[in-house]
Amino acid sequence: MAYTTIDKSSLHFNTKLYTGNGSAGHGITGVGFQPDFTWIKDRGNSINHSLFDAVRGIKKEINSNANTAEETEHDMLTAFGTDGFTLGTAGGVNGNSNNYASWNWKANGAGSSNTDGSINTTYTSVNTTAGFSISSYTGTGANATFGHGLGAKPEWVIIKNLSSTTDWRGYFDREGNSKSTALNTSGASGSGSDYWNSTSPTSSVVSIGTNTGLNASGSNYIAYCFTPKTGYSKMGKYKGNGSLDGTFVYCGFKPSLVIIKDADNAGENWFIFDNKRPGRNFNANLLNPNSSTTETTSGANGIDILSNGFKCREDNNGTNRSGAGFNYLAIGQSIVGSNNIPAVAR
Repeated sequence: MAYTTIDKSSLHFNTKLYTGNGSAGHGITGVGFQPDFTWIKDRGNSINHSLFDAVRGIKKEINSNANTAEETEHDMLTAFGTDGFTLGTAGGVNGNSNNYASWNWKANGAGSSNTDGSINTTYTSVNTTAGFSISSYTGTGANATFGHGLGAKPEWVIIKNLSSTTDWRGYFDREGNSKSTALNTSGASGSGSDYWNSTSPTSSVVSIGTNTGLNASGSNYIAYCFTPKTGYSKMGKYKGNGSLDGTFVYCGFKPSLVIIKDADNAGENWFIFDNKRPGRNFNANLLNPNSSTTETTSGANGIDILSNGFKCREDNNGTNRSGAGFNYLAIGQSIVGSNNIPAVAR
């Protein structure tokens, strides 16, 4: 039975569903904390995913499904509040009567410079309890390192060049330090020494090579780093079996968020599941981080969210191709916390 030092996971991560009203100043509350990273998707319309964080500052938008540079948007997310966030009139986040999903993480506000690496970060905002940090830095064009502040080795790192049209770059620990997976595409993991300088992250720094998605001279970057926390979060890789009685992935907790990507085969989308949208269990309400498409409920590629992990419930290639390796991130709540209060499974 898994134990954790995190007794209330919803103080660190929470999915908040809401309905837009089209009006400026629309306040979304009920997140449970002041978010430092908010990811929003219109569920019913083909509109980009919009990502905002406290390190870059409000009104600065990037898109998980696009390789475009950061844009300043005055009518999207206009403030972070103590229990949520405030929106402008943009249809991507606040169309009248449109339904939205928002995924929210707590870090530590705007943060401060981290000097652990050869590049001093502009700002690094860290939640060491939950194993999540946000760092901004300027590339040098030469092999380098930057500090993540977690005090433990990150096992998933996703980075975006804010200055130019360049694919996202992602590091998964189980993939190794020669591979990268682009969040905005359906491609398989690619290989190259210019991604991570053939060097795995340490408890203090992330190594980056000369790839323009990670370290072009003078370009600005944002990095989101995750390290596993027993009973709360896990990053790993599982092998699909191509069966309706699909692969079971043990996490040691009941996930509230699961992100999955086929690392071996091109043409397969990323998938994001949570415990708030309808369709559980069997959880088949699908959104794709690499696509602006609407939420689908076809049943293909769905999973069951269980008290101690998740289980693939389809033989579709996107989440359960036979023999393929799938990278995943899961965040949730332990079966038993440090206060020995059992969590209730669905």
